[in-house]
Amino acid sequence: MIYKSCYLLEPTKENKMELSLLRSLMDKEFYDNHRGARCPDRLFSPDNRKIKKAIDSAMDRYERTVTPDEIEALFVSSNPSMTTAQKQAYLVLFKQIKGEQPMGSDVAQEVLSKLFQQVVGTDIAELGFDYVNGSQTSLEPLRLLLEQYNDDFTPDLNVEWDDIEIDTLLNKNDLEARWTFNVPSLTRQIEGINAGHLIEIGARPNTGKTSFHASLIASPGGFASQGANCVILCNEEGSHRVGARYLTAATGMTMKQIKSNPSKARDLYAPVKERIKIKDATGRDMSWVESVCKSYKPDLILLDMGDKFARTGGFARPDEALKANAIYARQIAKQHECAVFYMSQLSAEAEGKVLLNQSMMEGSRTGKAAEADLMLLIAKNPMKQEDDPNIEDLQRHLNVVKNKLSGWHGVVTCELDYHTGRYTA
Repeated sequence: MIYKSCYLLEPTKENKMELSLLRSLMDKEFYDNHRGARCPDRLFSPDNRKIKKAIDSAMDRYERTVTPDEIEALFVSSNPSMTTAQKQAYLVLFKQIKGEQPMGSDVAQEVLSKLFQQVVGTDIAELGFDYVNGSQTSLEPLRLLLEQYNDDFTPDLNVEWDDIEIDTLLNKNDLEARWTFNVPSLTRQIEGINAGHLIEIGARPNTGKTSFHASLIASPGGFASQGANCVILCNEEGSHRVGARYLTAATGMTMKQIKSNPSKARDLYAPVKERIKIKDATGRDMSWVESVCKSYKPDLILLDMGDKFARTGGFARPDEALKANAIYARQIAKQHECAVFYMSQLSAEAEGKVLLNQSMMEGSRTGKAAEADLMLLIAKNPMKQEDDPNIEDLQRHLNVVKNKLSGWHGVVTCELDYHTGRYTA
């Protein structure tokens, strides 16, 4: 790094900030509040850094406020080998320091921030220059640099620890699930979900993913009828098609029956309709999803498809973007106290198989899975071949492949009614 020399009679703006900071560090209270990682040596030019070390030595030795004259005397006595020119240059620096007034904490924080930006910016620029010119073939030094600065500038905290007394924990933790699955065989194993949970659901195309979440939310005993305010953001199918699945799931009527008797459908749909909000979210990202949560405060938000909300720019590999997206979804669940359902596709490896595993998640074998509290993968049997090869088996197998809620792993079998979109045990 290139610094301005202290031999200049007129200090630069950057050097003047350093000198003001040095003057303030001579105050014991200020020093104690800004010592160590809060004001590291690397913020100062090489010349000023030597004065900073003299202040550190004085504070360790005397444990009191010191004057610029005392620091000057200590500095000169500690550096007997200086040339006459060097002594003269430092005399100029000390004269400038004596003309500075100690700063308040608010001004000090601004000065520290600006000095930090200059140091980091210069180091990054130098690394970037080396990389562009071929002397650096990897970005690893940049990562290490940022990691180093993060360590150096992480402040000391006075943490007020959370209350974990038994009574507090019992009051704050609902030992019973807030919302239960309306598939009894699934509920017996998992019990249900609460705010803050991230539930990932995966399946191959044309397996019945949309019908599955429509059934969980809108059909009798579903989350909506349990009082959950549900938001469904769809970027796979149009909202009118998704809405139709929710209508049939809620009423138990086929679309043909609904057309012939809309008044009956309205009556059956009315108990849950106001708790279901559906929006076409094509082209949106997770920041928009978070804005929806801030504005509407849902109990449950469903992303269909979750991967399509990911931003791909700035990532070396697609799986890194999907992992970051899942992390964002989990943060939304915790910060906005809602359950997030994240719908995903499974890879071709899952085609025609009943027993599925996490590695079959398309695009991210481990990244997305790592963030889930619960992961359900839906499988269907291969085509029936007995009478008519076009007749599909309507049995569905819910593979619980990750379960931080109850710990149970296994397969729950149920039936899909294609006409109503309901899953039944």
